[in-house]
Amino acid sequence: MPADTIAIKPNNHRIYPCPDDKKTELLNKIIEENTNEDILVVCASNAQALKEELNNKETSVIEDKELVKNKDLTCGFLISYDMPIKAIVYMARVTKATHKAVMLLDESEQKALHAIETLLGRAIKQEILPGFEYPQKESKNSDEPKRKKLSKDEIKEVAKKRYENSTQEKPKFDKPKRDFTKDAEKDDKWAKKKKAPNKFLGKDENGKAKFSGKSGERNHRYDGTPREKLTGKKISIKARKPKET
Repeated sequence: MPADTIAIKPNNHRIYPCPDDKKTELLNKIIEENTNEDILVVCASNAQALKEELNNKETSVIEDKELVKNKDLTCGFLISYDMPIKAIVYMARVTKATHKAVMLLDESEQKALHAIETLLGRAIKQEILPGFEYPQKESKNSDEPKRKKLSKDEIKEVAKKRYENSTQEKPKFDKPKRDFTKDAEKDDKWAKKKKAPNKFLGKDENGKAKFSGKSGERNHRYDGTPREKLTGKKISIKARKPKET
């Protein structure tokens, strides 16, 4: 079997969420409940200080740098006390286990877990043990009074009142009568006004024609007589046809 292959089954690979200040307590609990297992505890640093806090002094504790160097190292049950610096280092930890592997994970380390699960190709099952849960965060609106929970009878009573209110006839309001005189005034306001006839008023001192309103006449020689409509010259179609020779 290759050195970088994980031998344990997915169901035997777990994460125990645990606050940092309770990790040592949980570690001693796991070791005590699995005395028949070949246990190896791995941490990122301070392996000697962690070993001194264990109740079972015979339990092996090593750091990541020692684990990576020892290629032939194996164990039945591997416990990761903390999150390693890199995801690939955690993979090196798990490959040493032949039966089970667990990791104690603080809430601040949850974000780094994504890189490990991506490298692994699947999510690692998390199991919360009683007494080692993350501390509950206070909600922002904790000062506001909490709503009283209604009993089943009270809920039925509220629903009944809402139904009765929804089925009651609503008061009808009479529509205001339409004032047609105002409508007529509005129509007159926007109606197209008839233009007054444009009269010829004579000529000014310069000899230009003057009119009572706007005019399209541009000839200053205009004498007031109505202009004839210009029509095009009529051409016989027969006359345009070439004569047959």
